[in-house]
Amino acid sequence: QVQLVESGGGLLEAGGSRRLACVASGRIWRLNDMAWYRQAPGKQRELVAKITRDGYANYVASVRGRFVISRANAKNMVYLQMDTLNPADTGVYYCNADITTTDLTTRNYWGQGTQVTVSS
Repeated sequence: QVQLVESGGGLLEAGGSRRLACVASGRIWRLNDMAWYRQAPGKQRELVAKITRDGYANYVASVRGRFVISRANAKNMVYLQMDTLNPADTGVYYCNADITTTDLTTRNYWGQGTQVTVSS
C-alpha cells in the first residue's frame, strides 16, 4: 500500500557532502513523523535524525551540526543533508515514516536503504 524509496547514496570522500532523499508513495492520507536511520557494518541500526510534520527536528549527537533533516509535505518527501562527512558516517541509510493511509490506519514503514560509504 505504501512504499518508501531512498536515493542519493554513494562513495564519498571524507569532508564531502551529500543529500539523501526519500519519497513516499501509495495510499497516503497523511505523513506524520519521518526519520533517517543508519546501520554501520557490524552495528545495530541507529536513529540519525527525526522530524515532525511541523518541522521540529532532533539529531543523534554524532551528527548534530553536520546533518540537517528537512521535509516537503506536498511532495511526500524527506531529505537528509549531510556535510563534513567522515568514515564513521558509513552505513546503510534507511528512511522511516509513520504514515496514515487512506483507510485511516497509521503504521510505521521502512525504505530499503541506500548505501553511504565515506573513505578517509
